[in-house]
Amino acid sequence: MKRLLLLLALLLPAALFAQDEQSALRIPDEDDIALRTMDASSPYYYTNLMLKYRHGTAPLTPEEYYYLYYGYAYQQDYRPFASNTALERMLSIMSGIDPDRPQVGQLEALIEYGTEAMEHDPFSPKTLNMMAYAYGALGDKEREQLYFNHLNGILGAIESTGTGLTEKSPWHVLLFSHAYDLLASKSRLYNEGRIISRNVQYVPLKQKTHDGIKGYYFDYSRVYRNKPDDVEIRRDRTWQFNNLKPRTYK
Repeated sequence: MKRLLLLLALLLPAALFAQDEQSALRIPDEDDIALRTMDASSPYYYTNLMLKYRHGTAPLTPEEYYYLYYGYAYQQDYRPFASNTALERMLSIMSGIDPDRPQVGQLEALIEYGTEAMEHDPFSPKTLNMMAYAYGALGDKEREQLYFNHLNGILGAIESTGTGLTEKSPWHVLLFSHAYDLLASKSRLYNEGRIISRNVQYVPLKQKTHDGIKGYYFDYSRVYRNKPDDVEIRRDRTWQFNNLKPRTYK
């Protein structure tokens, strides 16, 4: 586990930076995303994209990850306030794993619950990270790479939507937890987010970066648009990539 977590810490930022160098930042165009993902003749038709994502029959391009992630907001399964018990069970298992000698039963349970968790949130960085770890520890390198690629691709899609450094250039996310997982992948420690506008929240860092960044901005408009009237917002403070236990706050 230590090996995989170290690889995530070292490789994710480099890989995402390389992607940003190749493509311009873009604010998600809702009309474009809806049109392309609902058109059966489109290369980004959502049913086909999701099948490709789940089955891992071929690598996905950054464009495909982009339409897959943001197109999910138009699917009936997108319920950003639904509970994900399977993910909580994964986190519980991870908290009891010996990093040097994980038990086969624990790893198999991670995969079982991970498969269930992805039915509720197919793009959770936490879930994708734990699935990659479990398959890698079991010696299945092909699936380990698949989930690592998915993790990298989803975080890359989010980062392609802005710089995250200003209110006018936030990173767009589908769940509160995805924002905090993105910061965790960058080894950023953060404080509670603050509402800046109707759609944007600012998440301050506990300590500014070496280049003076004090926090990041996230667009939660898709989350807010899907909030039931009787639901109180609870944001997941994320399972950190260094295996800290999860916390929640209101």
